[in-house]
Amino acid sequence: MLSSSLFLLFLLSATAASTSTDFDFATLTLSSLRLLGDAHLANGTVRLTRDLPVPNSGAGRALYSNPVRFLRQSSSGPSVASFSTFFSFSVTNLNPSSIGGGLAFLLSPDSDSVGSPGGFLGLSSSNGGSGSFVAVEFDTLMDVEFNDINGNHVGVDVGGVVSSRAADLGGIDVDLKTGNLINSWIDYDGGAGTLRVSVSYSNLKPEQPVLSMDLDLSKYVGDYMFVGFSGSTQGSTETHSIEWWSFSSSFGSSDLPPPPTATLMNPTADSVSSSPPALAPSTAATPLKNEKSSPSSSCSNQLCRGGPGAVAGVVTAGAFFLAIFAGAAIWVYWKKVRGVKKSELLAMDVIRMPREFSYRELKSATKCFNVNKIIGHGAFGTVYKGILPSSGDIVAVKRCSHNSQGKEEFLSELSIIGTLRHRNLLRLQGWCHEKGEILLVYDWMPNGSLDKALFESRMPLPWSHRHKILIGVASALAYLHQECENQVIHRDIKTSNIMLDEGFNARLGDFGLARQIEHGKSPDATVAAGTMGYLAPEYILTGRANEKTDVFSYGAVVLEVASGRRPIEKDSAGTGRLRPNSNLVEWVWSLHRDGRLLTAADARLGGEFNEEEMVQMLLIGLACSQPDPMTRPTMRAVIQMLVGEAPVPIVPKTKPSMSFSTSQLILNLQDSVSDYNGMTTISTSISSDLSDNEHITVDDIV
Repeated sequence: MLSSSLFLLFLLSATAASTSTDFDFATLTLSSLRLLGDAHLANGTVRLTRDLPVPNSGAGRALYSNPVRFLRQSSSGPSVASFSTFFSFSVTNLNPSSIGGGLAFLLSPDSDSVGSPGGFLGLSSSNGGSGSFVAVEFDTLMDVEFNDINGNHVGVDVGGVVSSRAADLGGIDVDLKTGNLINSWIDYDGGAGTLRVSVSYSNLKPEQPVLSMDLDLSKYVGDYMFVGFSGSTQGSTETHSIEWWSFSSSFGSSDLPPPPTATLMNPTADSVSSSPPALAPSTAATPLKNEKSSPSSSCSNQLCRGGPGAVAGVVTAGAFFLAIFAGAAIWVYWKKVRGVKKSELLAMDVIRMPREFSYRELKSATKCFNVNKIIGHGAFGTVYKGILPSSGDIVAVKRCSHNSQGKEEFLSELSIIGTLRHRNLLRLQGWCHEKGEILLVYDWMPNGSLDKALFESRMPLPWSHRHKILIGVASALAYLHQECENQVIHRDIKTSNIMLDEGFNARLGDFGLARQIEHGKSPDATVAAGTMGYLAPEYILTGRANEKTDVFSYGAVVLEVASGRRPIEKDSAGTGRLRPNSNLVEWVWSLHRDGRLLTAADARLGGEFNEEEMVQMLLIGLACSQPDPMTRPTMRAVIQMLVGEAPVPIVPKTKPSMSFSTSQLILNLQDSVSDYNGMTTISTSISSDLSDNEHITVDDIV
């Protein structure tokens, strides 16, 4: 019975695998991607065009290497697969005045060639050949030859680069050329024959698509098609990056053998890829008419005449051997999937799982941990810039402190961030634990940390960058709080833990203090840890960290980014004393009370910001910094406010007060203070010696 059940389970799983196709960047391997033309991998993203400081004309494609079934033929007619895809992309240009190109999501029968650059977007050839493709283009170049509506639109291309339907992205306040991270959802209903395209800066899918149309794909796709992206430039320095991609189709890619590559090499305009070859008929299944019975068949006939007992024995034995076969098949499949070569892992930036580095490799990368390679100091270690000798990739290597706390931080960070997947989280590439050393290896962030961009850069960080960064951090926190299998509380949100990539996109890092808890479960009490100015008052009092304590810290970051002031400011004379109005949150509350909120805007911006956005940002910071944690918004709500999909809640003119009874407080009144990188980290608790009837207000500790 057990063997039969195992075999049935195997059959069911095999059937399920054949009825749908699902993948994303977290599951792709190097062999699962086909990069053509100028397409390449860089810092965990897929680049469709070349990274050149001089103008260039070129095109590239990145395709899922396995063909996906889109069409099935039957007596009642063809049926088309339904599919959904989500991807995050950015378009940047070192010289904004140069002509662009654009990129497109692509369904193509061809997996081996790239079309022409410029307005052709690498989709089709300039010599007139178009091929049988379907694409959703994101065009940054207005070309009258192709009837483009402008240089900032989305369009649906069927068999050619003249769009069948187009929509202006300016209507939803999305600009493809700002370098901001843009999210897109493309959904096709095969039964209804409708295509919907949604675009947003937010990670929340808009209620209304920017483009919707009726489209019968059965006229344009073959049984099997390749899916992926195409991009191009035309005498420009524009680059096109795919930061994240997931795809799901109702038809499987493995329900029949894939078509031979030769049939996909040179498709014509009048045809699509041929059907995959039919299975060869089994000669054993249809015996020849004049075939004589063999001894084995005679034996089978005798068994059949042997009665129910013999039949049961045959069935039982058959089920047993089938179960063994199924187990062997599962084992072979598991080995095939899991047995990725180590050399492939070394070359694959899209794989989002940390690996183990050797101490020798990291020592060489940092020139024996040379002091000239130091790029930062944290509470539990020093960070070095390194160049991996095996690949030449630039990385950041964190050398953890030689103490128990540093080891705990290492284990916490490795266990938590190693399982997280989000475009606004700093990717942990790997780790090393040799020779008594604990080392963590991260992606290199060329623009450093947010605090350095705010306070140490010679040029002020532009308002557009600040706005984009805060959206990115909010997106990362919404993922940690609400979208992970277990809720993750970061506990150390601050500008020095927010890194900036080459496009000034935020990457939240340093998970040394982070905690995982089950959704809906109350957090355990601990000694409060973090950095003064970012710590929620109730967290200092109770030691219980939850998502609302992270929201408070995020609010402090928002006010810091908007005002250009640190959350706790010391006397500039170097005495170490706090200056008047040293607490940023309190200072902004006082300005709001006096009706002078806009006074908080960073003077270094020189007035070059949108006043409405600035006021909105400051109000969001105050809403997140409410003393009562229950009145603070969720991070998902914050995202909606930042992108204009929801109004900012009414913030009272006077800061509300909040009090706790001492029966709620759990520890003794002792502060352990240590200074890291100019900021004060505190572990605070309140004495249980106080009377249970006494109350302490939040203002007493802020």
